[in-house]
Amino acid sequence: MKKVIFLLTLSLIAQNIFAQTLNLSIRLLDNTQKPVIGASIRLISKTDSTKTQYNICDTAGVAKFITKVGQYTLKATSIGYKNLDKQLIINQKANNFEFVMQDDANALGTVTVVAQKPLVSQEDDKTIIDPEPIASSSTSAYEIMEKTPGLFLDPDGNIYISSTTPATIYINGREQKMSAADIATMLKTLPPNSIQKIEILRSPSAKYDASSSGGIVNVILKKGVKIGRTGSLNLGMNQGRFGNQYIGLNLMNNNGSNNSYFNLNYTNRNSYDQIETNRNISENTYLAQKSYATSPAQIFYSGYGFSYELNPKWTVSVDGRGSYNDSRSKSSNENIIKTIGTDVIRSQNQNDVQNQSNNLLLSQGLSTKYKIDTIGSELTSDFSYNFLSNKNNQNYINQSIPSTQDPLLGNGMIETQRQSFLGQIDLKYKTRHDITIESGLKTSILSFQNATEYTIRLSGQTRLDAARTNKFDYNEAIHAGYAQASKKINSILLKIGARVENTNMNGHQRIPTDTIFKINRTDIFPYAYLSRKISQIAGFDLTGYLIYRRSITRPVYDYLNPSPRYIDQFLYEAGNPTLKPQFTENYEANISVDNRPIFAFGKNYTRDIFTNVIYQSPDNQSIAVRTYDNLGRNEETYFRLLGAIPPGKKYFFVVGTQYNHNKYEGQYQNKPLAFNRGSWSFFTFHQLKFNDVSSITMNGFIRLKGQLQFYELSNFGSLNLSYNRSFLAKKLLFTLSTNDIFFTNNNRFTLNQGTISANGFRKSDTRRFGFNIRYNFGIKKKDSQNNMMNFETLENNSK
Repeated sequence: MKKVIFLLTLSLIAQNIFAQTLNLSIRLLDNTQKPVIGASIRLISKTDSTKTQYNICDTAGVAKFITKVGQYTLKATSIGYKNLDKQLIINQKANNFEFVMQDDANALGTVTVVAQKPLVSQEDDKTIIDPEPIASSSTSAYEIMEKTPGLFLDPDGNIYISSTTPATIYINGREQKMSAADIATMLKTLPPNSIQKIEILRSPSAKYDASSSGGIVNVILKKGVKIGRTGSLNLGMNQGRFGNQYIGLNLMNNNGSNNSYFNLNYTNRNSYDQIETNRNISENTYLAQKSYATSPAQIFYSGYGFSYELNPKWTVSVDGRGSYNDSRSKSSNENIIKTIGTDVIRSQNQNDVQNQSNNLLLSQGLSTKYKIDTIGSELTSDFSYNFLSNKNNQNYINQSIPSTQDPLLGNGMIETQRQSFLGQIDLKYKTRHDITIESGLKTSILSFQNATEYTIRLSGQTRLDAARTNKFDYNEAIHAGYAQASKKINSILLKIGARVENTNMNGHQRIPTDTIFKINRTDIFPYAYLSRKISQIAGFDLTGYLIYRRSITRPVYDYLNPSPRYIDQFLYEAGNPTLKPQFTENYEANISVDNRPIFAFGKNYTRDIFTNVIYQSPDNQSIAVRTYDNLGRNEETYFRLLGAIPPGKKYFFVVGTQYNHNKYEGQYQNKPLAFNRGSWSFFTFHQLKFNDVSSITMNGFIRLKGQLQFYELSNFGSLNLSYNRSFLAKKLLFTLSTNDIFFTNNNRFTLNQGTISANGFRKSDTRRFGFNIRYNFGIKKKDSQNNMMNFETLENNSK
């Protein structure tokens, strides 16, 4: 791998000798000297008109290009301004330009925007996903994640990007310190059209938390991004065996310098999950289990925020979210112990479980931004508080078949409470020598309490179930600081940095035994990034990237909490308080064309890897415990390939593939572990426009020889289709959709590790048919005339 990186580096530097380029900066201002945010800029070479570059002005009104000395035509457009057309002569001395765009009152009556963002694009070390084409056929942010090209969700709610390590989830740049199940619940509460974009960071820089070995998925929520007062009313449903329905209202207001938004949403959901498992429990017997579960829930969600520009330099933003989830799940489990080879039934029983769960999530954030200069230097701060409370009342009954004795009745009260605080300050400073220096400090504090109490009732007697009663507290404090610097040398961008994190973990199990564990450690995480424009293909820029990163994966509180969670009489879940963090070193080389990723190759070297495992009880082999354990080390090799026709015309598509090969070495149940497996994933997205008001989209994926920890999965996939039609001057959008058309998003699995030998089948309520209706409304206020005019926004202007 080191030879590959060395050769790629040598190639990039060698090409730099023969291709002298420079950095071009364009800044657009309005008549009041305020930046024109979001203006579209085209830079056209006069010697070759096919060599055209596109960019969008940032919050400082600046758009940057990497180009060569020569003569160019600059064209700039923005809503509410007259088109700007300038002739430029660019050389080493003239490469920074500033222009004023004039107001165009006549353009505010009805605005038609035909340019579209690509579904997938690349910005430095981030892949940007535009969720708009997917949102119209989804009922929640969770469904958008399921349909996003290149993302994979497992049945437990974990999200995977490039590796077999789950990604870390951020909302508006803030890490969500929750379990996978809690994050899945939170994403299901978010309305589908509340997302502005999804940022995928496969190898995040030193600015981001080191606890993201699987990369970062950052969900950016919409704010008041449209000029004027705008909003939308949304409602929809889809139906499988069970149905989902939702209705939502979004309001936004933006007067240019200040903006605010408010979201309100109600969702009624239900689905089923069906699992069949065969597990050997002795040399001549096996346990056959059939489980069928339903999970109806009602979800109430509200979000708000506002941003206020105190002066041209200072901006203050406040945002908050709240959701309440009322769930009533039921499961029915049939358990039969049979003789291997003859299928003679030795015993049989029925196990029924009911859960009544209430989940309350509150989140509040405050951020500030101070603009140090006009070239992008800034000082930002971000503070947030999150509160999550979950109360679950579980009842279960075990009945032997045929009934020869009284059934066993059980009840459990499980209460968890999580509070977290985050505070960080970041400085980005750009020097006159085109060097960008970034540094910052961050503190995150987590407090988690769990109290579980079970009772059992047999033959009319009720008593405490001491084996399942537990009380556990967990506190975590992570303090971090980082520094990194980047420099453009002609067409090469070099970024080097390091992050230092001090981790303090304190776990205290109070019941059934009083035990304490503490971790206090400090680690350093280096980072290196190199990008270089390699060449041009048919007028498109070909750019190469090299990345090195060291990261850590810390066990979350669910993985550490030893409290046993009852699944059925043959299976329990429990955390492992002795779990150690795992460390990963990542090397990746990738290539993009015109800011669209097309190829990547990488290696992950992980030590002290922890994963989900199943152990049989030494006292009763029919009982298994599902937990987490450190197993050894893993070497993962992966590559991605992506191709697309850019949007903007009648038809465009994205198609890609990813291959992962994992090699595990270590110990499993005190025996040597050796596990090798490679899996392929293929994903695609297509959109065909019949005319200006109707289109059809299709997206899907297929996974061959899949892997989930040590489970080997059969081939599975999903194909989704939707038809979109707009009415009322494109203010009303109607979508018909079908998900998992051929009902192929189900799989068989096998597990053969240690003393566990099992196989089975899993399916859920994935094939669904539905519709979605969205009505956009809004008005635009022109300050100079103080009159109100209709403001029409097309589907892609909101991005």
